[in-house]
Amino acid sequence: MTEQLPWWATRFIRALTAIGVTLPAPASGRVESLAIGAGRVDAEVGPHRVRIGLTAFGKKDWAAITHALAAKASTTVLLLRGELPRDVEETFKALRLPLFPSSAREVSLDCTCPDEEVPCGHLNAVFSALVARVGEDPFTILALRGRDREALLEELKHRLMSAEPLDPDDRSPALTEVMDTFFTCGEAPGLAGAAPLPSPRTMFDELLGQVPPFAIKVGGEEVTDLLRPVYQALAGALAPRR
Repeated sequence: MTEQLPWWATRFIRALTAIGVTLPAPASGRVESLAIGAGRVDAEVGPHRVRIGLTAFGKKDWAAITHALAAKASTTVLLLRGELPRDVEETFKALRLPLFPSSAREVSLDCTCPDEEVPCGHLNAVFSALVARVGEDPFTILALRGRDREALLEELKHRLMSAEPLDPDDRSPALTEVMDTFFTCGEAPGLAGAAPLPSPRTMFDELLGQVPPFAIKVGGEEVTDLLRPVYQALAGALAPRR
C-alpha cells in the first residue's frame, strides 16, 4: 500500500501508526461523504456520522510558517506547482509545529455507532479514505492544520511580491509600492532637484559615418548618402520646440 503512495502519504501513515492507528485495518461500511477542514474531518459511513479531529495551528503560527516557506525560493516554486517538497516537514519542525500528527493527544475520534472499540470499523474506513485523499492532494494535510491550498498559495504569492530586501541596510521600497511610478523618471539622486547636465550634441548623421560601406549602390549612389536627408529630417522633427 505505502509503496504506491507519494512520500507525504507514506509519512502520514507512519505518523498515524505511531499514535495507535494501524492501517490498513478492518473497515465497516462505505464512506458516503468526506469533508476536510481546519482541524477536522467529517464523514458519513452508512447511517453513522464519523469525526476525526486534529489540532489546527492558529493565525500567528501560520504567519510564521508562511514566512519560513517563502524564504526558500525552491520550496515556494514547488508549492505553487502543487507539489509538497520534503523539506516542508523540516520547516514545520524548526518552528516546533509538527506537520504530521506527533501525539495521540492531537487527535480525537468520534463515531455515532455503538461499538466500544476505538477506532471502530467506521473510523478505519474514514482513515483509509483520508489517506487516499492525502495521496491525491498533499495540501489536504495542510488544510487539516488550518490552511487550505488557495489561502496558502495566495499568501505565499503576496509575501513574494512584498518581500523585504535581502540587505538589511537596504531601505528600497517593495515593488508593489512603486508600480505606479516605476517607469517615471524622478530627480537624479544627489542633485537636489538641479537641472540635468546638458549632454554633448551629436550630429544627426554621425551614425551613418560609422556604418561600413554597403556592398550595393542605388542608382549609382551610396546608400548612406541617400539616407542622410532622412536622418536630417528626423532630427528636425524630434528637435525640442521653443
